[in-house]
Amino acid sequence: MAKSLKITQTKSVISEKQNQRETLRSLGLKKIGQTVVREDTQANRGYVRAVAHLVEVEEIDA
Repeated sequence: MAKSLKITQTKSVISEKQNQRETLRSLGLKKIGQTVVREDTQANRGYVRAVAHLVEVEEIDA
C-alpha cells in the first residue's frame, strides 16, 4: 500500500518568513485548521520539515 501524509495547519503564518508562507501555499494550505492529503515523498517530507512548527502531520494508508 502507498503511504500518504495528512497535513493540518495548526498555527498562523502572520509572523513567519516569506519562504515558510510559500511552503505552506505549495502544500495547499491557506487557513488554520485546513487539512490536505499528500503522497509520502522526499519532497513533501522536506516541505513538512521546513514548516514543522506550523503543521501537524499524520501518516495514513491510502
